[in-house]
Amino acid sequence: MMSFIKAVLKTLKVFILFTGCTILFYYGIMWVTEEYQNYHRYDAPEGSALKVSNSVNNNDSQLFDRLKLFYLNGE
Repeated sequence: MMSFIKAVLKTLKVFILFTGCTILFYYGIMWVTEEYQNYHRYDAPEGSALKVSNSVNNNDSQLFDRLKLFYLNGE
């Protein structure tokens, strides 16, 4: 009978530890998500930033020109 009670107590201890770690992990993930929720990666740069690429806005560009641009930029 005593070994059954010891087994139940050990199982309860593991269950409480697992539940505590799970709750801690959940709230840690929620904190990280909330921290980066309003982080704007694509805002306009401030200071002396330079534009490093030009997009082709020419509507009458030829297929060859676009293919050449593709091979030059690798995009």
